[in-house]
Formats: sequence, C-alpha cells, structure tokens
Amino acid sequence: MRRILAVTFLLPALLMVATPARAATTDRDARVVLTGGVVVPKGEQTDDVVVFNGPVTIDGDVRGSVVVFNGDTTVSGTIRDNLVVFNGAVSIASGARVGGDVATRETPSRAPDAFVGGRIRRIRTNLGSGAFSFLVRLAIWLAYSLSTLALGALLLLLAPRALEAARRAGLSGTGPAIGWGFALFVGLPIAAILAIATLVGIPLGLAVLLALWLLYTIGYVTSAFFLGRSIIRPPSGRFLAFFIGWLILRGVGLIPFVGGWVWFAGAVFGLGMLLVAMWRARTAAAVTPPGAAYAGPPVPPPPA
Repeated sequence: MRRILAVTFLLPALLMVATPARAATTDRDARVVLTGGVVVPKGEQTDDVVVFNGPVTIDGDVRGSVVVFNGDTTVSGTIRDNLVVFNGAVSIASGARVGGDVATRETPSRAPDAFVGGRIRRIRTNLGSGAFSFLVRLAIWLAYSLSTLALGALLLLLAPRALEAARRAGLSGTGPAIGWGFALFVGLPIAAILAIATLVGIPLGLAVLLALWLLYTIGYVTSAFFLGRSIIRPPSGRFLAFFIGWLILRGVGLIPFVGGWVWFAGAVFGLGMLLVAMWRARTAAAVTPPGAAYAGPPVPPPPA
C-alpha cells in the first residue's frame, strides 16, 4: 500500500511539468494516463497503471498496482499488488488474480473463483463523480497553464521579434490570419494522415502528428501575447504583456465549454498570425537586392 501512496502523491508533481495529454508508455513500463483509459491485453505485461479519467481493462499481467481515480475497472488477468479505484464500478472476473488489497468506493463485483490475496476495503469519501471530474479537469488545467507560461517565457527569450511580427500581422489583417490559421489547424493533421498512407511518408507523417499539440500550443501562446500587448502597450515590457494575456486566457479556460472554444480560437488565430508574419518576412527578403544592406533611418541635416 505504501507503493500506491507514493505513486499517488508523486503524480501531481509530475503533472506540473508535463503537457496535459494522454500519455502511456511502452510495454513493461508504468502507464500513466490523464484521460482515455488503459487496456492491458492478454499475454502482455506492464508495471504500475495509474489512470485519472477513463475505463481500465486488465486482461494481461500487471506487475505492480492499479490506481484509478475515475473510471470503471474490469480485471480478468493478474494484478500482483493492489487495486485501488476511487470512483467507478469494479468487476473481478472468473480466473482473475489480485495479489494485494482491493480498495474501492463501490462494492466490487467478484466471481466466486477470483483470487484476492489481501482484503477488500471500502474507500470512505463523500466525493461524487462530479467532484472527481472537476479535480481531473483542474489538474489538467493547472498542468497546461504552467506549460504555456513556460513556453511563452521561452519564446520571449529566444524569439521576441517573431512574436512582435506576428502581432503586427494580426493587427494589419485579422481575416487572413484567421483564414490561414484555420487552414493550418485542419490541414496539418489531414496532410500527416495522407503522408502515412503513402508508406514512404510514414516518418514525416508521424513527426507531424506528434508535433501538432506543440504547434497548436505555440499558436495559443502567440494569441496570449497579442491579447496582452493590446492591453499593455510599449514601452512596457513584453513579459508583462504576455503574462496579462496568459492570465486572461487561462482564466477563461476554467469555464466549461467556453474555455475549449477560446483555446481553439487562440490556437487558430496565433498560427495564422505566425504564418502571415513569416510570409511577409520572406517576401521582404525576396525583394531586397542581394548584398544590399539596411542604411538605417535618414540622418537629419545639420543645423544652419
């Protein structure tokens, strides 16, 4: 049981530095999933399984413990340590084996020949499914908020002029930024899937699919800077402007349904601004004669 408690209390610290998304490692490693669930097929082995939100099916062999915060759990294979389910129905099928304790909030359904090496305990809590869902959403919101804050600070350190150019592109043409941003948001995953279908483009398609979340987040961060810079004008610092915009967007992100649409709009508009800014920079570089240097602003004539 100490191992379960250690995993449970260490996970929030891991979430502070992780991007909120479904994350499951390869075979024979611990699996940690924020949302989506886990299936351990028959004949497969894995270490500890921790799921925050989603159904869990154990048909294979779990060499550690299984901890589920919110989701129905079905066990027909083997769990060598403990099974802990804070919220959700639990079914231990015929032939299943649990080497340790079974701790659940609801009374588990257990077949007569199912083996449980420890005790079957009830988790006493007044938290319902709605409270667990809120905690899961809050954990994801906090992780993503910290990730976007760190990413925005990194972009301001490495490429502050790119963000300023994107802001100018958004101010000069909102329509093109929205149009091109929507085209990127929808077109990139379609292009990646088509590349994978050609077999030759599998590496490129997989790389694009894996980078989509980062690209969307960069667009979202760019929109946060655009919003903050519209409120905090120069000569105030860029970091302050970004922080104000980030604070507003992340505050709206706490509102159910509305937060998702605001994230979508921010990602689309930010991607569009970046693309328009890159296109303008490329066009300006193309029309500049080779070897020509920028002479700087005109020098005023000397006083009479």
